Amino acid sequence: MNGRNKLVLIGNGMAGIRTLEHLLKLAPDKYEITVFGEEPHPNYNRIMLSSVLAGGTSVNDIILNDYAWYEENDIRLYTGDPVTEINTLKKTVTSSSGIIESYDQLIFATGSKAFILPLPGANKEGVIGFRNIKDCEMMLESSQKYKKAAVIGGGLLGLEAARGLLNLGMEVTVIHNSEYVMNRQLDEPASIMLRQELEQQGMKFLVNKHTKEVTGRKRVNGIRFSDGERMEVDLVVMAVGILPNILLAKETGLVTKRGIIVNDHMETSIKDVYAVGECAEHNGITYGLVAPLYEQGSVLAKHLSGVGHQGYHGSVTSTKLKVSGVDVFSAGDYLDSADTRSIRYQDEVEGVYKKIVVRGDRLVGAVLFGDTSDGPSLFSIIRSAESVTGREKEILLGMKMEGPSGGAKILEMSEDEIVCGCNGVTKKKIVDAIGQGCHSVAEVKNCTKASGSCGGCKPMVEQLLTAYAGEEAAIKSKEGICSCTSLDREGIITGIKEMGLKTVKEVMYVMGWNEPEGCTKCRPALNYYLGMIWPGEYVDEKESRYTNERYHANIQKDGTFSVVPRIYGGVTSPSELKKIAEVAEKYEVPMVKFTGGQRLDLLGVKKKDLPSMWEDLAMPSGHAYGKTLRTVKTCVGSTFCRFGTQDAIALGIRLEKAFERLNTPHKVKMAVSGCPRNCAESIIKDFGVVAIDGAWELYVGGNGGIKVRAGELLCTVKTEDEVIEWAGAFIQYYREQASWSERTSHWLDRVGLVSIKEALADSVFRSELVARLKETLEHTVDPWKEIVENKELRKNFEPLNRLELTHE
Repeated sequence: MNGRNKLVLIGNGMAGIRTLEHLLKLAPDKYEITVFGEEPHPNYNRIMLSSVLAGGTSVNDIILNDYAWYEENDIRLYTGDPVTEINTLKKTVTSSSGIIESYDQLIFATGSKAFILPLPGANKEGVIGFRNIKDCEMMLESSQKYKKAAVIGGGLLGLEAARGLLNLGMEVTVIHNSEYVMNRQLDEPASIMLRQELEQQGMKFLVNKHTKEVTGRKRVNGIRFSDGERMEVDLVVMAVGILPNILLAKETGLVTKRGIIVNDHMETSIKDVYAVGECAEHNGITYGLVAPLYEQGSVLAKHLSGVGHQGYHGSVTSTKLKVSGVDVFSAGDYLDSADTRSIRYQDEVEGVYKKIVVRGDRLVGAVLFGDTSDGPSLFSIIRSAESVTGREKEILLGMKMEGPSGGAKILEMSEDEIVCGCNGVTKKKIVDAIGQGCHSVAEVKNCTKASGSCGGCKPMVEQLLTAYAGEEAAIKSKEGICSCTSLDREGIITGIKEMGLKTVKEVMYVMGWNEPEGCTKCRPALNYYLGMIWPGEYVDEKESRYTNERYHANIQKDGTFSVVPRIYGGVTSPSELKKIAEVAEKYEVPMVKFTGGQRLDLLGVKKKDLPSMWEDLAMPSGHAYGKTLRTVKTCVGSTFCRFGTQDAIALGIRLEKAFERLNTPHKVKMAVSGCPRNCAESIIKDFGVVAIDGAWELYVGGNGGIKVRAGELLCTVKTEDEVIEWAGAFIQYYREQASWSERTSHWLDRVGLVSIKEALADSVFRSELVARLKETLEHTVDPWKEIVENKELRKNFEPLNRLELTHE
């Protein structure tokens, strides 16, 4: 590293690391780089925190640059060790742990922090912001102990926090000081449609409310409003905005206002000190969206590498978001004013709203709700400042990229148009990557990170591949199951069957995997496909399973596990309850919780105690940890309820006993309701049964997760035997046709209910499916019992290796 300039980056977030990525491409040998980060994590995608909170994504999934990336690029990284002092005369920085590093060039990328309202009681326990992984962890912990949450702020962060807390089982009220939620991103009609959708998901709202005080002694127990009203809460999440982190910059002597003042080269008021990202203020503006921050990083990288550039001159911003499963988009001046004209399209049946705003002959703003596919094109027209006179209606209703003119439309996009908003990837970057040989979505993603976060831009990436790489790439653009292979599910399954492949390593070798050992995405998928195709011959490869499935219990963030014994149909007995209580006491279980599936969850179990605990329980595994049948929830039905028309409990127990231990592409939940009042929530299960007079209605594809989806009616049958038959056929058809890790709801959206109905209506085919399902079940065993009775397997349950958490 001798002869290199020393570059120190303060802040390990998205803007600063993106600057380094550009710099390493432009001048890979010019700098010796050191990075100090306040959080104990490598660089991660802060935009995806809401997905982590909602339960659809793990922390590992949102890592943008893992520790190996820093090592490969000779970057010295200090995590959990923020810089606390800077001497600009000696050109040194000092960290909180006492590390002193000298620099030639210094970059501030300290980001921002959640703004906490200066209210009486705001410093109480249970009052937090929503800005980082630690905030997510605190919300997860609170949800296990408390029930009522309030989110102050009806903007994007507030609504995402509320959605996540709902998923964690809390009662959530959003408090907003305006009449309309997301009033900074949406106009009134779009805001109303969004609120209606969120209320259907279970979110509550208090609008035009101003919080006056947070009440409670040590911990929050309520909120008092300026109108005198009070509400009881156990957790308060403040999502009312962000403040640039500029305290260290002020102490260093940099000129600051709201942020650190920078010029067009991202230079601060002190020589060789730069600022980029949310902490920087350029021409009086601080930006909180990722695209402008990446534009700043690109300019700064060019400046530091000595490459010619035109400087940073500010950004025109757009916002494309997914709020609790609902797509919204806004750009420019989307609110009406005296000097603007607007055109609107609203379809409340389909949940679609579109609006464009014109000033003079120029498009200056747009709002989209429900269908945001036109967003990039509209944003491009706004930025180009071209005349739209006479084309207003065409622009509002005819901007689709799909269809015969799709290639022409995609070619007309400007080069600097942002395609991937999550990672700030422009059309030019993608086209350049295609020109350099990236001819599949996976290859483009690896090269540019486009489609690597929320995936919303994937269709446009595919269209760019088709337009710029020809028909051959259009065929290849169908993404493989992971970056290790270009093969999709169908290609892999066909190969396994035709060549008689029987092990994971055999599949990867014969089918030409890019990575000979595979990865954590493809290995579990291959393990499942092999077991599904060869149930009597394939031996389950434990090392290709996730930690939860290897140890047959849900791992918690502190390294302990939760144990959920199976309780068929939610029905238990006094003796069984007594046994569970005695086992919980014996192993000093810190918490026993009722789950949403009518079972008991024993939380905080040490890994070494798992086999002995299962032995003492002498109950089957509840499979709460795997991609299997989880539960069959029941109401009391005709056994006790005066409204019940059928015996829901008996059928629920029968279903659960029929299909327990069965591996599936994703977790499967069932429910049986004894009458149309649906007390067992059958309509939002993967397979739901609802009793009507003299018959059973069978619903499929329901989901109560991030995006609530009502199940669709598959058929109506008269007997319990028919319910079991159709349930078995549906599950096996799902097992054979769905992709690994694809929920029944997503599979149903992809293939359509009609095709499933047509397939299962054939009684011969239905019988064949049930027969294959029974064959698979004959080869399954209860994993807890197997481990209890096998001394060699019990040896695996030593104290947890923490690396398993990192690399899963």
